[in-house]
Amino acid sequence: MIIWPAEKGMKNKIIPLLMLIFAFISCDKQYIEKPDQLIREKKMIEMLVDIQLAEATYNHMRNDSIVRKSSSVNFYHSVLEKYNVPDSVFEKSFVYYASDTKKFEKMYREVVNRLSEMEQEYSGRKNEELELGNPAKEPK
Repeated sequence: MIIWPAEKGMKNKIIPLLMLIFAFISCDKQYIEKPDQLIREKKMIEMLVDIQLAEATYNHMRNDSIVRKSSSVNFYHSVLEKYNVPDSVFEKSFVYYASDTKKFEKMYREVVNRLSEMEQEYSGRKNEELELGNPAKEPK
């Protein structure tokens, strides 16, 4: 015997939850056909790192007078130009990789790891520059 919650609000919360569970279950199999021009996984990860950096740069500088006249799309296209990849090839490759959620999650973990390494490297350099640039401050 199934007992539904008395509150209507509870029913509204259960239905989306069930839909979400079914969506995850159905995502286990890859239904997207492999594109003819698929970007290699390693190159795709490099491109995703650069796209994240471009997006962060745009968000950081969007109030700058030069950047104000452009959009994040320009930054996105600059990454595609750097790798000499047409946007249609990138989009089809992105959809293909994203259709395999486990593989895509692994790829994005690699993207986040690389970005974290870059951040640590940059932070270390920034601290070194601050120490070198301020001779009045002596190490204890």
